[in-house]
Amino acid sequence: MPYVNIMNKNIYYKEYGNGEPVVFLNGMMMATNSWSPFIKTVSKNYRMITVDLLDQGKSDSYEGGYTITTQADFLKEFLDKLKLEKVHLVGMSYGGKVALSFTLKYEHKVKSLILSNTDSYTTKIMKEIGKTWDYAASTLDGNIFSSIVLPYMYSYNYYEKNYEDIEEKKKILSKILNDKWYERFSRGLQSAIDYNIQNRIGDIKLPTLIISSELDILTPIKYQYLIHQEIEGSKWIILKEVGHAAMYEKSEEYISIIMDFLKG
Repeated sequence: MPYVNIMNKNIYYKEYGNGEPVVFLNGMMMATNSWSPFIKTVSKNYRMITVDLLDQGKSDSYEGGYTITTQADFLKEFLDKLKLEKVHLVGMSYGGKVALSFTLKYEHKVKSLILSNTDSYTTKIMKEIGKTWDYAASTLDGNIFSSIVLPYMYSYNYYEKNYEDIEEKKKILSKILNDKWYERFSRGLQSAIDYNIQNRIGDIKLPTLIISSELDILTPIKYQYLIHQEIEGSKWIILKEVGHAAMYEKSEEYISIIMDFLKG
């Protein structure tokens, strides 16, 4: 399996296709396979790279405390290991925080930046939501965890329409999530507690696409607007009638927006 060793940690990744490299960064509950629906579209013209950061997917755990900046530093080493000089960087939610932090520190490595359903600082209400998620993880009960966390991910209409499928997903999660996964999830939450780069994002001077969801209750559109205001020349698109998990609710529209931006 494709791993690279960075600071004695094995980092898992997958790649598809050829062309300019496009690196996809996961949200909190995502892993490399979460991007699978987009492989055919992206890899047709680009080298698509998906990566599990620390405490994600098949990558190693990081038992000590770490921050979003730590993830960004590991990403820098990852790109160097793959001998990638410049990449298009796509970050969803938590991955968007990492993408922003990475770009501020290593802008010379980024050709363009694509941010989806993310923010530039951890709000007070997000910290409170994080506490409920941390509690849910501490129960080590898949049903409790899913019942608390999943409603934040989708729009009301999508949840109602796909209720049976989501209930089935809860059952699957209950079977596959183990104690180690919950511990890793909690550490990921903690890594973003003190994240705040709002007063620095105006320093980003490269092509940037920002994607919002009209009905996102986790990272409302106000917070992408703050990013859009600060990054000169950035493009901001709002997907209508979808929640935080826009990439699943309107997957075709979502990836079409990204591809159009990449093509220029």
